[in-house]
Amino acid sequence: MEKDLEENLNVCPKCDKHFRIDARARLAQLLDDNQYEVFDSNLASTDPLKFVDLKAYSSRLKQAKTDTGLTDAIINAHGKLNGRPVIVSSMEYSFIGGSMGAVVGEVITRAIEKAIATRTPIIIVSASGGARMMEGVISLMQLAKISAALARLDAARVPYISVLTDPTTGGVTASFAMLGDLNIAEPGALIGFAGPESLNKLSARNSRPVSALRISPRARHARCRRPAQGFEVLHRPRPRFHGPGGLRSLAVAKPVLALIGARGRAL
Repeated sequence: MEKDLEENLNVCPKCDKHFRIDARARLAQLLDDNQYEVFDSNLASTDPLKFVDLKAYSSRLKQAKTDTGLTDAIINAHGKLNGRPVIVSSMEYSFIGGSMGAVVGEVITRAIEKAIATRTPIIIVSASGGARMMEGVISLMQLAKISAALARLDAARVPYISVLTDPTTGGVTASFAMLGDLNIAEPGALIGFAGPESLNKLSARNSRPVSALRISPRARHARCRRPAQGFEVLHRPRPRFHGPGGLRSLAVAKPVLALIGARGRAL
């Protein structure tokens, strides 16, 4: 069973359930022949507030680094997707819930700036519970920082593809995860600003069912609402793609690559 699951890119061949995968596995699945170059991997979070809740933040960081082998909840990589150069920022949920602090914000911003400098399409794979509360307002500043970088990317007419996986919530949803030229979501992924528990506590009478926060597994084909003016759809309104496995599916990867090519020719 485990072998069948791995061969099917961690998607159940019987029920189509998309199991969570880590950042390295995501890069291996996305990039040709598992060949890529990691950059900006030397940045590491500190503990500017000396934050302590049930456990000291410094201890959480140390444990997360030991468990994942990463310095924070993000990996930047440069490689090729179907022969086309791309930059990928892949989030690691196992690192303190994929939360976004100063380092995650800086690493993603650097990836965007590299995409602008090299005119290379960028893909950001989100898997996060949101902003990292242990860093206070510093973590919230990353929303504006990354959004501003994406505005420069848009002005430079370089494509940005956002892949939303389970879960994508909080400040990540409120910023870069929803700002893609194309937004692709995995079936069954929990996507929203507040999680279902928070919604239930806030309003017992009007709380939405958990299923309403998840991408429908019935969305089996890539779909896009697009106006008649062709590649200009890559600006506003933003199109939305929903497909099995996000970029795990060739059914989604092919139209994504076609649109990257269309925008590249229009530059």
